[in-house]
Amino acid sequence: MPDAEDVRRIALSLPDTTEKIAWSMPTFRVAGKMFATMPEAETSIAVRCPKEERDELVLAEPDKFWIADHEAGFAWVRARLSVLEDDDELRDILADSWRQAAPPRLIEAHTELGRPSAD
Repeated sequence: MPDAEDVRRIALSLPDTTEKIAWSMPTFRVAGKMFATMPEAETSIAVRCPKEERDELVLAEPDKFWIADHEAGFAWVRARLSVLEDDDELRDILADSWRQAAPPRLIEAHTELGRPSAD
């Protein structure tokens, strides 16, 4: 089961990522744009996710994914770390969110990370 240190290690391994405390929680940013946070005492992550995909994720795996009330109008989803399968799943989730926030120059320079999901 991944934990907060795994989130930090994997997020910071993504290109041009920095960590910044905001709203009393760790946030991760690519080129200054936020792509992940660790709310709820660092037992979950909030990541970017197109609304259509987010709704499908929540319906398919409600124990793993949910939408915080204050994020319902935005393209963000929460994931419980205790339910993630392993570091690979965590990396996939963080990399997908990173791609949605990264500027095109970084996405083009790091094709191994794939293309962002459609909004």
